[in-house]
Amino acid sequence: MQRAVSVVAHLGFRLQALPPALCRPLSCAQDVLRRTPLYDFHLAHGGKMVAFAGWSLPVQYRDSHTDSHLHTRQHCSLFDVSHMLQGTLSLFTNEAGGILDDLIVTNTSEGHLYVVSNAGCWEKDLALMQDKVRELQNQGRDVGLEVLDNALLALQGPTAAQVLQASVADDLKKLPFMTSAVMEVFGVSGCRVTRCGYTGEDGVEISVPAAGAVHLATALLKNPEVKLAGLAARDSLRLEAGLCLYGNDIDEHTTPVEGSLSWTLGKRRRAAMDFPGAKVILPQLKGKVQRRRVGLMCEGAPMRAHSPILNMEGTKIGTVTSGCPSPSLKKNVAMGYVPCEYSRPGTMLLVEVRRKQQMAVVSKMPFVPTNYYTLKVPEMPTQCLPSWPPRQAWNRFSLKGASL
Repeated sequence: MQRAVSVVAHLGFRLQALPPALCRPLSCAQDVLRRTPLYDFHLAHGGKMVAFAGWSLPVQYRDSHTDSHLHTRQHCSLFDVSHMLQGTLSLFTNEAGGILDDLIVTNTSEGHLYVVSNAGCWEKDLALMQDKVRELQNQGRDVGLEVLDNALLALQGPTAAQVLQASVADDLKKLPFMTSAVMEVFGVSGCRVTRCGYTGEDGVEISVPAAGAVHLATALLKNPEVKLAGLAARDSLRLEAGLCLYGNDIDEHTTPVEGSLSWTLGKRRRAAMDFPGAKVILPQLKGKVQRRRVGLMCEGAPMRAHSPILNMEGTKIGTVTSGCPSPSLKKNVAMGYVPCEYSRPGTMLLVEVRRKQQMAVVSKMPFVPTNYYTLKVPEMPTQCLPSWPPRQAWNRFSLKGASL
């Protein structure tokens, strides 16, 4: 008899950082935008709300974008990411090898897989998983799909664990990067706490029943270490950490190898070739790829998405996909795609900004060192089952004989 496999999906509730230039101010015609359980909380705290992917979300609060960014690096900030859950990075790919979505997957100790899609991809992700569930059910497998509507708070920064420890009985020192456990937080039961985030800093994401979200956020803000931060700071933090934004840095026309995400393909997947696009992706792993995602640094005017990348002779060779001034480095950082022969760190290139060419250098990522909390000799609590390590993560998920 097949073991039951339950997939709990927070579809449409994960929104990766939003480039400030793409934020659209709210208008009366946008009343249909979805709201997180913290919408009124944001307004009460001076949140500047913007529209993105069908959601009304704070781009910043009373503090400036730069102040919020630096506070996260030095202390800790609270982000409403009720459109996400948590786990390890995984990918859905198509038959051409393109990335349909980069998702967060958690293999929980309760026997569920938690799957989190980007807000802009939730409809196609849900349809894909529903089709796969039906296929498995027709094979006699005991598989189910459930969509949840929890809120999610991300507490990010070097003092995040210290702040949270005062509110939980569990020892957070036993919770390393990309592991999770269910616990009571500030008196709210049934919270799933995961050591992860989208900033490059240590921190946690707390999946909390919607009714307890405001209570939890209010309790966290009572600590002077904690300040609210919005999408603008989230975007510059993730870019400094070298993290992709779906739709900008990766999409259906980008393969994992081109996007520098080859680590998501585990050894078993490479051997079995049992995923969409394998015939395209595997040859690229052996060096047969035309372009790669790289980091860029420059002085002068900041590089932005769609800025042309040129070689030193002035010929266009690529395009910037994300870019901003780095508050931490006081330099301009960006990501973009260039042919492999131009991808070596230290390679000098030109970037066209405001119709003027300026020097840029290919740089290693992350631009700012990450500070994820890891255990040299992991001592996991029995109630905390680690999500799959990156080398095993891939576009479809395997659990007890069922492939999703």
